[in-house]
Amino acid sequence: MLWRGQPVSWSLRRLRWLMLMLPLLFMGGGVLTAEAQAGPKDYLVGPNDVLLITVFDQPQLTGKYVVQADGTITFPFLGRLKAGGMSMQSVEDDVRERLKSGGFLRQPQVAVAVDQYRSQQVFVMGEVRQPGSLQFTGAMTVIEALARAGAPTERAGSEAVIVRGTAAAEVAADPTLIERMETASGSEVIRLDLEALQSGVLTQNVPLQSGDTIFVPRAKSVFVSGQVKSAGEYVIRKGMTVRQVLALAGGITDRGSTGRIQILRRIANDNREMTLSVVLDDIVQPGDTVVVRERFF
Repeated sequence: MLWRGQPVSWSLRRLRWLMLMLPLLFMGGGVLTAEAQAGPKDYLVGPNDVLLITVFDQPQLTGKYVVQADGTITFPFLGRLKAGGMSMQSVEDDVRERLKSGGFLRQPQVAVAVDQYRSQQVFVMGEVRQPGSLQFTGAMTVIEALARAGAPTERAGSEAVIVRGTAAAEVAADPTLIERMETASGSEVIRLDLEALQSGVLTQNVPLQSGDTIFVPRAKSVFVSGQVKSAGEYVIRKGMTVRQVLALAGGITDRGSTGRIQILRRIANDNREMTLSVVLDDIVQPGDTVVVRERFF
């Protein structure tokens, strides 16, 4: 089915997303500063992460170390060390202290960074070009997650929802549970205005946490048929009137009648459909079918 309505608006939205995400796309391609590569020092290391441990002027100790399932790494001279559940700063301090107290080095200088993030994830679902899981890098925002998921599609609505806490995994598997999770114990639901985010409102660019699920719902729409110039499906905003919807469809044809407009509306939680006679200033609802009948003469 063709998605119709407001093509200029959607072109502008795509351009805004591109401008917001261009720096992040370069980062995804490998153009990262040393600080970005190192990541935040309070990132909690987990199983399967790959740590880059640098001991300055000690090439035999410098290398990449995989965190095992039990949360440990094997380090030269020191044997098995705990890393899982610790911040990178804590791992760095621990390695430095052990090298010093064990008499291996007098004044060891140690730096720890995450070479590959493998233990933690966030999920991006719904109307994005590449939905699925993303490796959580410890310092990821909504914009970065959406960039890595290919940006919202043309069918995306104006809102994104972050589900955080115990319910996030359930929502990742079944996004229809979002409404229920707003009142669930141990869960947090954060609603974001994507249009404000595109306009540069930084308060909407929420920092993410490991395990978060971002869901971008499909835009709400109505169908328009009958005596209009361009019948089809159109994106609507809250409070939109019949008159505004018909304008999206190019207006009524010469054979149509403004006095013979009906809305076919399905009743919630029911399998019935009702037919309403409406006027131009009546409010439409998502899922409505607006039908313009032919004039009598």
